[in-house]
Amino acid sequence: MTPIKVKNIADAHRLMGLPSPAQPLISVVRYDQITNPDSEAGALGVMFDFYFISLKKGFCNKLHYGQQTYDFDEGLLYFMAPNQLLKGGGPGGQDDLSGWILMIHPDLLWGSALGKNIDKYDYFGYAVNEALFLSDKEEITVNGIIQNIQTEYESNIDRFSQHIIVSHLETLLNYAERFYGRQFLTRKKSSHQVLDRLESLLKNYLSGDQLMSEGLPTVQYISGALNISPSYLRGLLKTLTGLSTQQYIHEKLIEKAKESLSSTDLSISEIAYQLGFEHPQSFSKLFKSKTSQSPQEFRSGFN
Repeated sequence: MTPIKVKNIADAHRLMGLPSPAQPLISVVRYDQITNPDSEAGALGVMFDFYFISLKKGFCNKLHYGQQTYDFDEGLLYFMAPNQLLKGGGPGGQDDLSGWILMIHPDLLWGSALGKNIDKYDYFGYAVNEALFLSDKEEITVNGIIQNIQTEYESNIDRFSQHIIVSHLETLLNYAERFYGRQFLTRKKSSHQVLDRLESLLKNYLSGDQLMSEGLPTVQYISGALNISPSYLRGLLKTLTGLSTQQYIHEKLIEKAKESLSSTDLSISEIAYQLGFEHPQSFSKLFKSKTSQSPQEFRSGFN
């Protein structure tokens, strides 16, 4: 079934059974204001042509993440960029649901530094089930920023309004980036489960025949096998290990290469082929970039 395409904020208001927005490029909607949500939207899914940020509390449903299930007693904040699919968690429909939705049309950001740099906020690429759990203190901070945004655009618009609103938005996004870093560190059980699953996945991949038949594992393959988005995996690894996903894969590959170089009589070319490289020169170049030694120089240290 084709998801519902929502082209502008006014259409989103109609979908939620709300009057027209006060401003066409930005709107804050409180969940308790949504009186007549479109039930078809939750079933078919919705794709917005604008940025969609939501804080939800009071879910009836549990959210599955990896091998864990979460209840939403804490505030849940999630971010969607234009043309991403929201399904089964759209406006309205849950008992005791509270919080807000912030909708920002890209035109509001036109010509601003945030408009040029918004792609740096990786969490716009996270799935909804990789959302941000807020503490009470963090929720107060975020709610204060949202109130400032709403107050500004509901006031008389002047030549300063866009700059002030965008400044508040940038503050919100920077706080969210900080809070995600905190979440990766404080929710150790879920974070380390991902790392454990990643370790096991790479160990099996590097020890089997997939390297020779399919080549090096891609970031998309790894994230798909772990059932998390590539951007979430990148953010988690960067916080916990200081490495990107590609760097992490390469680290494990080099460990495997060192094992073969130090414990077998295979030639450099044979090892390169076993590790999924079509050309030995590519393997040697990567190995030297990671160890400051050529494969042959590393092997010579064991003779």
